[in-house]
Amino acid sequence: METTTEYIEKDFKRFILKNNHPCVMAQTVFKQDNFEIKNYDNFTQRGTARKLLKDLGKYIKNYDETSNEFLTFIAVFENEKELSEIQFEKLLWMQLQMLSYLDETSWDRSVSSNPEDSNFSFSVHGRAFYIVGMHPESTRKARRSPYPCMVFNLHGQFEKLREMNVYRNLRDRIRRRDKQQNGSVNPMLADFGEVSEARQYSGRMVGDNWECPFNPDGT
Repeated sequence: METTTEYIEKDFKRFILKNNHPCVMAQTVFKQDNFEIKNYDNFTQRGTARKLLKDLGKYIKNYDETSNEFLTFIAVFENEKELSEIQFEKLLWMQLQMLSYLDETSWDRSVSSNPEDSNFSFSVHGRAFYIVGMHPESTRKARRSPYPCMVFNLHGQFEKLREMNVYRNLRDRIRRRDKQQNGSVNPMLADFGEVSEARQYSGRMVGDNWECPFNPDGT
C-alpha cells in the first residue's frame, strides 16, 4: 500500500514529466530523482514551521557542494488545495515569515534580507534560497501543481550554472518553452539582481506598486 508521500511524488512526476513541464531543470531533477518531498499538515502553523526548518537543515547537510547536479526540496501542503492566488500568496509569505522568525542563524551575507532590494533572496540556516510557489489554482500552467507547495532551491546552484556558462542558454530555453505552452513568457521572471526576486515567489502577477508582506526583522 502506497504512503501519502509516495502518491504525492507520483502526482508531481506526472505534472513535471508527463505534462512536459517547460522548466527543463525541473524535468532533469525528477528524472534523476534528485528531489525530496515532505508533506505538511497546513500552512502557517508554528509546528509546521519548526518541522520545515528542521527538514531544510537536513536538506542543506545532504547537499553535495562539489556536485554540479541540482537537488530540490519541495514542501507540500496537501490539505490546502482550494486557495485563490491571493490566498496562496498570503499564506506563502506568512509561512516564510514564521520560518524566518524561528531560524536563529544569520542571513546569508551574499544576498539582501530586504525584500525591496534587487539582491534579495530568502535565507534559511544561513543559506540563500530561490523559492517557487505553486498551487492548483495558478493562472500560469507551469505553476499549476497538483498540490500547493513551496519549492526550495539553493541559490548557489544557480551560481554554479553561471560558472559553467550554461545558465543563459538554460534560461532562454525555459522561457521559449514557457511561451510555447502558456502563450507568453511569465512577465514576473527576471534575472537575480535586476529586481527583487520576492515578486516571483508566489507566481501571482503583481504590479509595480506591490509591497512584499515579509519583514526581515520579524515584526
